[in-house]
Amino acid sequence: MQFVFVCFGVQTDIMTFQSPMPSREFLWDVFRRVDKDRSGHISADELQQALSNGTWNPFNPETVRLMIGMFDKQNRGVISFDDFGALWKYVTDWQNCFRSFDRDNSGNIDKEELKNALTAFGYRLSDEVVNMMVQKFDRYGRGTILFDDFIQCCITLYTLTSAFRQYDTDQDGVITIHYEQFLKMVFGLKCWP
Repeated sequence: MQFVFVCFGVQTDIMTFQSPMPSREFLWDVFRRVDKDRSGHISADELQQALSNGTWNPFNPETVRLMIGMFDKQNRGVISFDDFGALWKYVTDWQNCFRSFDRDNSGNIDKEELKNALTAFGYRLSDEVVNMMVQKFDRYGRGTILFDDFIQCCITLYTLTSAFRQYDTDQDGVITIHYEQFLKMVFGLKCWP
């Protein structure tokens, strides 16, 4: 699912973030280790335990839920082996993206690094909005965003922007909608809890 990078307008830089797809044997080995209950599917809990955000803390459960929702083709709340390869590549590509914008190699993204990333993705956001995003996705109050929260931040921004663009037919950055249309738009988003 590389739509995020393509849609963010990074056509020339996509290759920077992409990694080759691992072999089917490698993916099967990882899948079996993550599938703790041997159900043949990976649940959100199993995926959360398997993922690392660069700290000893578990991956953000909301980010895991978003990713399960993106890759669960049967809408069962779990990932099959066939879906797992795409998810693995998606996380790896995001990891490459995160590292490329973590200029000081601190293991997190500060507001300047986030602004640089979002600008590279094609967004032109004010400092006020970038600051608000850092506050929203900074779980520990340090003024920085960890890897898993960076994924969630970017997915949320992409999803909100896509929903907005459905109503911004003349692409001027302004929409006029009724209150119920707004509610349907917001509550219909996959990134919304």
